[in-house]
Amino acid sequence: MFQGPFWLFAFLSVGAAALFGFLAVAAWAGSRQQERESYYRNDMLKKIAESDTNSAVATIAYLQEKEKVSAANREAKKREGYSLGGLINIAIGIALLVFLMAISHRPEVGLVGLIPFLIGVALLIHNYLTSPKRSA
Repeated sequence: MFQGPFWLFAFLSVGAAALFGFLAVAAWAGSRQQERESYYRNDMLKKIAESDTNSAVATIAYLQEKEKVSAANREAKKREGYSLGGLINIAIGIALLVFLMAISHRPEVGLVGLIPFLIGVALLIHNYLTSPKRSA
Protein backbone atom coordinates (compact mmCIF):
# COMPACT_ATOMS: atom_id res chain seq x y z
CA MET A 1 0.00 0.00 0.00
CA PHE A 2 2.75 2.51 0.95
CA GLN A 3 5.11 1.87 -1.93
CA GLY A 4 6.48 3.86 -4.78
CA PRO A 5 8.02 7.26 -5.19
CA PHE A 6 4.83 9.16 -4.29
CA TRP A 7 5.01 8.24 -0.61
CA LEU A 8 8.69 9.03 -0.41
CA PHE A 9 8.04 12.39 -2.05
CA ALA A 10 5.14 13.10 0.32
CA PHE A 11 7.23 12.17 3.36
CA LEU A 12 10.16 14.35 2.29
CA SER A 13 7.85 17.25 1.41
CA VAL A 14 6.19 17.19 4.82
CA GLY A 15 9.60 16.88 6.50
CA ALA A 16 11.00 19.85 4.59
CA ALA A 17 7.93 21.99 5.35
CA ALA A 18 8.19 21.09 9.06
CA LEU A 19 11.92 21.87 9.16
CA PHE A 20 11.62 25.27 7.52
CA GLY A 21 8.53 26.10 9.57
CA PHE A 22 10.46 25.35 12.74
CA LEU A 23 13.40 27.47 11.59
CA ALA A 24 11.09 30.41 10.85
CA VAL A 25 9.47 30.22 14.30
CA ALA A 26 12.86 29.89 16.01
CA ALA A 27 14.21 32.95 14.17
CA TRP A 28 11.09 34.94 15.05
CA ALA A 29 11.34 33.97 18.73
CA GLY A 30 15.02 34.97 18.84
CA SER A 31 14.33 38.36 17.33
CA ARG A 32 11.47 38.96 19.78
CA GLN A 33 13.79 38.18 22.69
CA GLN A 34 16.40 40.63 21.42
CA GLU A 35 13.68 43.25 20.96
CA ARG A 36 12.47 42.80 24.55
CA GLU A 37 16.00 43.00 25.94
CA SER A 38 16.67 46.18 23.99
CA TYR A 39 13.38 47.70 25.14
CA TYR A 40 14.06 47.02 28.82
CA ARG A 41 17.66 48.24 28.57
CA ASN A 42 16.52 51.50 26.96
CA ASP A 43 13.75 51.91 29.53
CA MET A 44 16.25 51.47 32.35
CA LEU A 45 18.65 53.99 30.79
CA LYS A 46 15.81 56.49 30.43
CA LYS A 47 14.90 56.14 34.11
CA ILE A 48 18.55 56.52 35.11
CA ALA A 49 18.92 59.64 32.97
CA GLU A 50 15.83 61.18 34.60
CA SER A 51 17.21 60.68 38.10
CA ASP A 52 19.67 63.21 39.51
CA THR A 53 21.65 61.00 41.83
CA ASN A 54 25.32 60.10 41.97
CA SER A 55 24.40 56.45 41.62
CA ALA A 56 23.17 57.17 38.10
CA VAL A 57 26.71 58.04 37.01
CA ALA A 58 28.06 54.87 38.59
CA THR A 59 25.33 52.78 37.00
CA ILE A 60 26.01 54.22 33.56
CA ALA A 61 29.74 53.54 33.97
CA TYR A 62 28.93 49.97 35.00
CA LEU A 63 26.70 49.48 31.97
CA GLN A 64 29.39 50.84 29.64
CA GLU A 65 31.96 48.49 31.13
CA LYS A 66 29.54 45.59 30.78
CA GLU A 67 29.00 46.48 27.10
CA LYS A 68 32.79 46.54 26.51
CA VAL A 69 33.15 43.10 28.07
CA SER A 70 30.26 41.80 25.97
CA ALA A 71 31.85 43.14 22.78
CA ALA A 72 35.19 41.55 23.70
CA ASN A 73 33.45 38.21 24.32
CA ARG A 74 31.70 38.40 20.94
CA GLU A 75 35.01 39.11 19.22
CA ALA A 76 36.72 36.21 21.01
CA LYS A 77 33.91 33.87 20.01
CA LYS A 78 34.23 35.00 16.39
CA ARG A 79 37.99 34.36 16.42
CA GLU A 80 37.38 30.94 17.96
CA GLY A 81 34.94 30.17 15.14
CA TYR A 82 37.55 31.07 12.52
CA SER A 83 40.08 28.78 14.21
CA LEU A 84 37.64 25.91 14.45
CA GLY A 85 36.52 26.37 10.83
CA GLY A 86 40.13 26.39 9.67
CA LEU A 87 41.00 23.23 11.57
CA ILE A 88 37.91 21.43 10.28
CA ASN A 89 38.73 22.41 6.69
CA ILE A 90 42.32 21.21 7.12
CA ALA A 91 41.11 17.86 8.46
CA ILE A 92 38.58 17.49 5.62
CA GLY A 93 41.27 18.34 3.05
CA ILE A 94 43.68 15.73 4.41
CA ALA A 95 40.96 13.08 4.62
CA LEU A 96 39.77 13.84 1.08
CA LEU A 97 43.32 13.70 -0.25
CA VAL A 98 43.96 10.30 1.34
CA PHE A 99 40.56 8.92 0.34
CA LEU A 100 40.79 9.96 -3.31
CA MET A 101 44.33 8.65 -3.62
CA ALA A 102 43.24 5.32 -2.12
CA ILE A 103 40.24 4.76 -4.38
CA SER A 104 41.74 6.03 -7.64
CA HIS A 105 45.34 4.76 -7.32
CA ARG A 106 46.40 7.95 -9.09
CA PRO A 107 48.13 10.59 -6.95
CA GLU A 108 46.98 13.54 -9.04
CA VAL A 109 43.32 12.86 -8.26
CA GLY A 110 44.05 13.24 -4.55
CA LEU A 111 45.21 16.81 -5.11
CA VAL A 112 41.53 17.85 -5.02
CA GLY A 113 41.89 17.54 -1.24
CA LEU A 114 44.26 20.50 -1.31
CA ILE A 115 41.35 22.86 -1.98
CA PRO A 116 39.68 22.56 1.47
CA PHE A 117 43.12 22.15 3.07
CA LEU A 118 44.32 25.49 1.73
CA ILE A 119 41.02 27.17 2.64
CA GLY A 120 41.57 26.00 6.21
CA VAL A 121 45.13 27.31 6.18
CA ALA A 122 43.86 30.66 4.88
CA LEU A 123 41.27 30.84 7.69
CA LEU A 124 43.93 30.16 10.32
CA ILE A 125 46.30 32.74 8.82
CA HIS A 126 43.50 35.32 8.68
CA ASN A 127 42.63 34.59 12.30
CA TYR A 128 46.25 34.92 13.38
CA LEU A 129 46.88 38.15 11.48
CA THR A 130 43.67 39.90 12.54
CA SER A 131 43.69 38.88 16.21
CA PRO A 132 44.59 41.72 18.55
CA LYS A 133 48.08 41.57 20.02
CA ARG A 134 48.13 41.04 23.74
CA SER A 135 50.33 43.36 25.73
CA ALA A 136 52.24 41.98 28.72
